[in-house]
Amino acid sequence: MFKALGKIVTAILLAATATYALAEEGITDSTILIGQTIGVTGTVAGPVKEMLEGANAYFTLVNANGGINGRKIRLITLDDKFDPALAASNAEKLIKNEHVFALFQSRGTPHTQAILPLLEANHVPLIAPSTGASVFHNPVNPLIFNVRAKYQAEIGKAVEYFIFTGIKSIALLHVDDSFGQDGLTGFNNAMKAHALSPALIASFARDNPDYKTTAASIIKGNPAVLIIVSSSKNTIEVIKAIRAQGSRMQIMTLSNNSSESFVNDLGADKAGIILGQITPPPNLVSTGLGREFDAAAKKSHATVSYAAMEGFVAAKVLVEGLRRAGSNLTRERFLHALESIRREDLGGLMITYTPQNHTGSEFVEFTMIGKDGRYVR
Repeated sequence: MFKALGKIVTAILLAATATYALAEEGITDSTILIGQTIGVTGTVAGPVKEMLEGANAYFTLVNANGGINGRKIRLITLDDKFDPALAASNAEKLIKNEHVFALFQSRGTPHTQAILPLLEANHVPLIAPSTGASVFHNPVNPLIFNVRAKYQAEIGKAVEYFIFTGIKSIALLHVDDSFGQDGLTGFNNAMKAHALSPALIASFARDNPDYKTTAASIIKGNPAVLIIVSSSKNTIEVIKAIRAQGSRMQIMTLSNNSSESFVNDLGADKAGIILGQITPPPNLVSTGLGREFDAAAKKSHATVSYAAMEGFVAAKVLVEGLRRAGSNLTRERFLHALESIRREDLGGLMITYTPQNHTGSEFVEFTMIGKDGRYVR
């Protein structure tokens, strides 16, 4: 009898061990653990706060309605202070110590590049990095699913717009990192496509740039339009320096700077600045997405801004992939589920993935900041 009992116990232990071995990291019967490294503090803290509010507004809504196949999303966010080295360290902690199922919405081009080796080594997907750099689109990385359009698409359409309005004297100021280099490539390609030479190309440091000297060199070049490719704080300070030195040149910057904090921090220098946008307006309740965001933002007291809308949309895409993957959730099922999304209308924003294309959305439009701080389309 004891021998038989021993065999039964052994069989139970083996079955439990096998079940544990097959269980996907970050998944329990009641939770899905998602990790995030992002600049909660530092030079992008303002827009990051709004993005997190938008994402959490949607996750809260999903969890309040029972979660996904009975599991609720738990998001662990670590502050990388907008430092690429710290972003890599945080990603390692999230993957190896917290055992997250996937990573979500990193921020910054060099910062996201810094975590790529960890994704590959551990086969962990990254959903909706908040960067439009082409390096995350081509060649396709099977573990990265972009949501926002490419920066180069924004720049190309901006150049087309300025040429259409009769402006051909166009300059570029870019940060001296991989984000800036991506913008530079897009700018050169766009100008070349229209047989134009840049009025000026200048760069400045990502850390502690000399705003006054940079502004003086831009003004000396006397362009009609300046496109700035940089993060929020540096873009704000160089715009202020240009205005302080008396120039009223037209200035355009990319969607990464589109946030309520950006407008507020520009103060009196906000009027007339053009911003790229990669989502429909957050207050456009004539769309399904706008109505859904409006209702969720009111419940969670989230900021109503383009940055918050980006977080909200990114969360919707993540959740859609989890839903499609079914109750037997694994990373492989999740990846295949995301790649099954074809022309998914989120209520005014179309998302498409294939095994050969992980761009997600190609939505780009432009807005101008009015004197009252509101956006004019």
